[in-house]
Amino acid sequence: MTRPTLSRSKTARLLFGLLAYVSLGIGLIAIVVPGLPTTEFILLAAWAATKSSPRLSAWLENHRLFGPILLNWRNGKIIARRAKVSATVSMLLCAGLMLVMLEHGWPIYLAIAGMSLGNLWIWSRPEALTPIS
Repeated sequence: MTRPTLSRSKTARLLFGLLAYVSLGIGLIAIVVPGLPTTEFILLAAWAATKSSPRLSAWLENHRLFGPILLNWRNGKIIARRAKVSATVSMLLCAGLMLVMLEHGWPIYLAIAGMSLGNLWIWSRPEALTPIS
């Protein structure tokens, strides 16, 4: 797979940089907030960083937690089973909390439907043959 190249336009680099940092921020928050998918936001941040910031891109690729995720993705769109299980448990916990604590209405059902679709997508990706430590 070829890697995206740095965008030529200064405005495009700025927008991709903004997307990269916002996605990274959401991904970091998602580590501790149930229901938010960490992996997808880190992948989006890495993609946007390759178009805007070689420094951020290198930091993500060499990061202790994010590096293996990105390496797996680049080598076959792989998501490790541990990440899949973690995402599923987080989404189930979040859906349960919403159903117990919030008034039932279409926004709750829409959020649960979105989590369900995200979960189906995650489980449709191949898994690493060997566990990543």
